[in-house]
Amino acid sequence: MITMDVVLWACLLVILSLFIKIVYQTLDCYLFTPIRIKNIMSRQGVHGPKRRLLIGNLDNIAELVSKTTSVDMPSIDHDIVPRLLPHFVLWSNIYGKRFIYWNGTEPRLCLTETELIKELLVKHSTVSGKSWLQQQGCKHFIGRGLLMANGIDWHHQRHIVAPAFMRDKLKSYAGYMVECTEEMIRSMKTEVDKKKTEFEISEYMAKLTADIISRTEFDSSYQKGKKIFHLLTILQQRCSKASRELCFPGSRFLPSKYNREIKSLKMEVESLLMEIIQSRTDCVEIGRSNSYGNDLLGMLLNEMQKKREGNGFGLDLQVIMDECKTFFFAGHETTALLLTWTIMLLASNPSWQDKVRAEVRHVSNGGPLSVEHLSKLYVLNMVIHESLRLYPPATVLPRMAFEDLQLGDLHIPKGLSIWIPVLAIHHSEEIWGEDVNEFNPNRFASKSFSQGRNFMPFAAGPRNCVGQSFAMMEAKIILGMLISKFNFEISDNYKHAPVIVLTIKPKFGVQVYLKPLEE
Repeated sequence: MITMDVVLWACLLVILSLFIKIVYQTLDCYLFTPIRIKNIMSRQGVHGPKRRLLIGNLDNIAELVSKTTSVDMPSIDHDIVPRLLPHFVLWSNIYGKRFIYWNGTEPRLCLTETELIKELLVKHSTVSGKSWLQQQGCKHFIGRGLLMANGIDWHHQRHIVAPAFMRDKLKSYAGYMVECTEEMIRSMKTEVDKKKTEFEISEYMAKLTADIISRTEFDSSYQKGKKIFHLLTILQQRCSKASRELCFPGSRFLPSKYNREIKSLKMEVESLLMEIIQSRTDCVEIGRSNSYGNDLLGMLLNEMQKKREGNGFGLDLQVIMDECKTFFFAGHETTALLLTWTIMLLASNPSWQDKVRAEVRHVSNGGPLSVEHLSKLYVLNMVIHESLRLYPPATVLPRMAFEDLQLGDLHIPKGLSIWIPVLAIHHSEEIWGEDVNEFNPNRFASKSFSQGRNFMPFAAGPRNCVGQSFAMMEAKIILGMLISKFNFEISDNYKHAPVIVLTIKPKFGVQVYLKPLEE
């Protein structure tokens, strides 16, 4: 007969074994594995700055970046790597092209050798991806959407959303882009008639791209989509700030001010998304509609229905909401910044502005710009590429090795994150020449450059940005329409002060003078 003492001892042993297992896994994650990785890389001659327990080099990075960005640049100077990535400049000068630094307890290998980068992004794309630390940092912002998914989840999500960005589907979005841009141009002309000449262009570009992505993602529910955009913008800022505060394991679960605000914003965003989703499902269930819609949300809901019928990938409501948030952020944020920086460059380089305007008028024969004209806008295409080179939306491209890899002469152990400093590569004199920090779109006149190795504003390899064609089409339509209606001139009030808030943004916006052109 089993006594109560035996049962108690058995329960205690189970609890003790679970506790030991948790302790070992925690030590393995935060101590044993990082030390193992550090030793493996040290034996290969790869070293880096000394780290502090738990926070690694986060305090060094924060101090360096705070120092360089606290002072505005005296003029429009595109040599922004020392300002935005001062730690990269410092450590690469000390340790060379390869070095290890620590993002908290996560070791990261800085890699700038383009051949090895190409090999990682193309050959090893299936066994590398986003680290747990990255996923946790974006958990409340964009969740586990396509941008943060790995492995088979990423493969299925990419397969589901890819049709939304095929050529025929893209053409159907052009009408929204033209309509929203015409509305903004009318608004600008009205303000000019009221004697306004200076415009903070980043605000207009943010509103315009939010309108466009709201319509393409949510169609008739775009007004709620715009509210979601506003909340996501605040959530992005909070997550970016909180990521610099989280310096020890488990701190994301503490009821701190940052955590409370982030969770509250996340709940509000998802509540609005659920209202839109519920209205779609109600219409189908009561027979008012036989589909969930032809926009991105409709495609995702159709896939969820296939799952219920037993012949589709397991999408659930949380994944659908994460996907909507991902494409809202990626589809709006990157394009708005691309437009903002390009207008700044054109406003401060009037000769190139004249070239683009002459090309737009020639290609469209003085009439409205259409989708068929876009492939013939070679000069505009060069200008956009040069803007993306100088001011890529993302400064870094991170990947974690999910198994041991061989990159050239380097053995990459499982669990090592690889940090590809896109901004530094785009500003490398070795790759781009002595005029690397000058605005020179002619460098893209030839197709001889390799986008997979040297130019990666949309990443590269199988995990490249699925929406890059959408972004390029949107940028060409908006810029082509704007430049045919206005002349841009940089304002005397403009302060050149790029900063990083997940993406590269102008700290004080971009002020330009707008002068309407004669029809």
